[in-house]
Amino acid sequence: MGELPATPAAPEPLPHPVVDAHCHMDLAMADEPVRALADAMSVAAAVGVTKVVQVGVDVVTSRWAVQAANSHPDVVGTVALHPNEAPRIHANGGDAALDDALAQIDELAADRRVRAIGETGLDFFRTGQDGREAQMRSFRAHIELAKKHQKALMIHDRDAHEEVVRILDEDGAPQTVVFHCFSGDEWLAGVCAQRGWYASFAGTVTYKNANNIRAGLAVMPDHLILTETDAPFLPPVPHRGQVNGSYLMPVTVRFMAQERGVEVADFAARTQANAFAVFGQW
Repeated sequence: MGELPATPAAPEPLPHPVVDAHCHMDLAMADEPVRALADAMSVAAAVGVTKVVQVGVDVVTSRWAVQAANSHPDVVGTVALHPNEAPRIHANGGDAALDDALAQIDELAADRRVRAIGETGLDFFRTGQDGREAQMRSFRAHIELAKKHQKALMIHDRDAHEEVVRILDEDGAPQTVVFHCFSGDEWLAGVCAQRGWYASFAGTVTYKNANNIRAGLAVMPDHLILTETDAPFLPPVPHRGQVNGSYLMPVTVRFMAQERGVEVADFAARTQANAFAVFGQW
């Protein structure tokens, strides 16, 4: 077995608290999830990341997100079938299996600590042509769930920008839409700005080859920007190749503030207010 990736040291605390608008703490938990959750939140809070949105990607992780949100006052949850999960379910059991999984997500979505339906959307990078029909069917179902439960819709969009926008326009987007781990460019950012959709930026905005993401950040209005980690994935520079965590979000926040030409405290306060607008009070 190879060595495990190193765990980065905690960065300098932020001058104003922020919200991690998207993470997967369960994927980094060991045998004691309740204690591990408390530990992860404590480490994050010490550097100013005081609230976290725990995201579901299938029925099991969505159920965990609900449990985590109900066991810790600074965690809220989201529930969904990931765009790459829906084709897998459909391939194994057809329409009936996908409908059953969606029904379980619908039931979980009713919990008051669930604040968004997601992550859902389209992923044309990992899902081939044979799985796209099920993926789109699932996406449309999640759009309806967001409307039914009057909760935000959290979008996963990879190599599918135009199709995601098309389906949102065709089906009618919910009142609140978030493009998680924004991977678009000026065009997609302009669409989000025009329609009042939020763009949530992860550590990818710091990557050398992410000029498109930084171009999108430059044109997004202040009131529609969120910050996230997508932990344990996508740690910001200089921690690529290491395990990400909510406690590393100050690195991304400081980078984004510099890119926007604003004070870190002001940028942190703005994104915190935006997160409260999307997810409500914790």
